Amino acid sequence: MGRLTGGDPSLLRRINSAVVLHALRGADTPTLTDLTRITGLSRPTVEGVVEGLIADGLVTEAAPEEGEARRQGRPARRFRFRAEAGHLLGIEIGAHRVAALLSGLDGRIIGAGSREVSETASADERLERVRSVVTDVLRRAGVARGSLRAVGVGSPGIVEADGTVRLGTALPGWTGLALGERLRRSFRCPVLVENDANAAAVAEHWKGAAADSDDIVFVLAGLSPGAGSLIGGRLHRGFGGAAGEIGALHLLGREVTPETLLSTTDEPLHPLDEQAVAAVFALARQGDVRAQAAVDRFIQRLVHDVAALVLALDPEVVIVGGWAAGLDGVLDPLRAQLSRFCLRPPRVTLSLLGEAAVATGALRLALDHLEEQLFAIEGSVTGRR
Repeated sequence: MGRLTGGDPSLLRRINSAVVLHALRGADTPTLTDLTRITGLSRPTVEGVVEGLIADGLVTEAAPEEGEARRQGRPARRFRFRAEAGHLLGIEIGAHRVAALLSGLDGRIIGAGSREVSETASADERLERVRSVVTDVLRRAGVARGSLRAVGVGSPGIVEADGTVRLGTALPGWTGLALGERLRRSFRCPVLVENDANAAAVAEHWKGAAADSDDIVFVLAGLSPGAGSLIGGRLHRGFGGAAGEIGALHLLGREVTPETLLSTTDEPLHPLDEQAVAAVFALARQGDVRAQAAVDRFIQRLVHDVAALVLALDPEVVIVGGWAAGLDGVLDPLRAQLSRFCLRPPRVTLSLLGEAAVATGALRLALDHLEEQLFAIEGSVTGRR
């Protein structure tokens, strides 16, 4: 970066403000003395920064701690970060439902909601359902739409940096959809759109099964699985945002398509017909020979798809989510086959966040954007190049 000099006082003020604000958010009502110790800045500098943050509405003076008020003399002033000064939103757009999570500026969830949607719904119908869910969540939480500072969105498909879905075969009318642009019409703040498996990977790293790991693979398991990965703690999208599209691996060998993989008849299953898929697994548990063969094909394909990604990335942990995570007999074969194929088999576990993973990761997208604005944090988990 080069040596920082005093030639740009505005830059220095911004750095000092970011340092103090970051310390305030991580501490429990610190005093000026506490902040001076934590930041290493001089007391006059800290005091000036705090007064500026109070004027900006990001910090407020906190009540004295119990016992301080009873002592002789004036208690030391204490301060806290105002998480309520704005809000963040995480949205999941799926084949069968849309969901939203609302938080303050600290990322703590204060509202949630979801609604079902048909897999055959048009793009306009699906986006209208998103708007209605958001409106309901904001209303029940008593939060004004204008207080939103950032919105994160998790969507199926290959997503470009501007939020356009370059390829999205899972949802009708999704390929080529300017999703980011469409959603920005509903908000007066930045809207960040990410692939759903990528968002889920970020969520599991934030507060799920990979909270202690920086090299992870999250598998959104279904008839056509997708995956998201973090390498060294950073989300890996690939050059064009298509990293992790393991559902296309069958094309290399021109093997059976995902639609016929779990079929017990000559008719292919619809990739989004989860009830039909669950019925095949139920028949397999009851001893139906054709269903058992179909389930074996499904598991073998999933194992090969995941193994290819594991061999390339060498993650510490593989997390399995999506509807297939709730089906019996997936984890044990996956562990066994990865032990067979991989030099150092990763830990394999189910998602801890379940159906909330995508919306939670989308909320983390919004939180990362906020932190980049407020705290000047470099190297966030989700920041795009």
